[in-house]
Amino acid sequence: MLVTSFAAPMFGTNCWILAPGRGQECILVDPGMPDISHEVAQICNEYQLKPVALLVTHGHLDHTFSVVPVCEGYGIPAYIHAEDRILLRHPERALGREFAATLAGTVFKEPSDVRELRNGEELDFLDMKIKAIHAPGHTRGSLLFSFNDEILVSGDVLFAGSIGRTDQPTGSPTDMDNTLRKRILPLDDALRVLPGHGPETTIGFERRTNPYLKNLGR
Repeated sequence: MLVTSFAAPMFGTNCWILAPGRGQECILVDPGMPDISHEVAQICNEYQLKPVALLVTHGHLDHTFSVVPVCEGYGIPAYIHAEDRILLRHPERALGREFAATLAGTVFKEPSDVRELRNGEELDFLDMKIKAIHAPGHTRGSLLFSFNDEILVSGDVLFAGSIGRTDQPTGSPTDMDNTLRKRILPLDDALRVLPGHGPETTIGFERRTNPYLKNLGR
């Protein structure tokens, strides 16, 4: 499988691009900010890829800012959990007060084709088994995406050595604790983890070293 990414200039959000191989169709995940549609096009041209869908791990603006230009540019649907769909049009509802204030007067919209996901739904793209896993805590509608039971796109749920913050609107420490116990810990150690920020890791490495996971076993 071809897996590549780049970090958006603002907040260093990883935009992941996954495909069976060079010269084939691909899946895009979490296009950040500012408008990174040009960078997406560069990567797709380099590997001769054709985007067919965009997956959104959660509705925070640093993961959704470029959803509209990317989806409209390629004529592809965006997939997001039903709980976070409203954040495509009203990102301020899940942001801290100061950041939200900087958006005053800015009008956001969603792409023309948005498809809501719920826990356990499977997507059939590119002969890959893609499963959406509801993982609230960072936001109410946070999702993990499992690709062929080999790769986990973890968004801002799990990072290398850390987890996503829970103190912003729609975040919940209790929900995050449940997500880590019920969604993350049961996963196979060999699973490759592609987070929303920072370097990739594996479940096994995080189980052994991540203090947030180690504390759950105490």
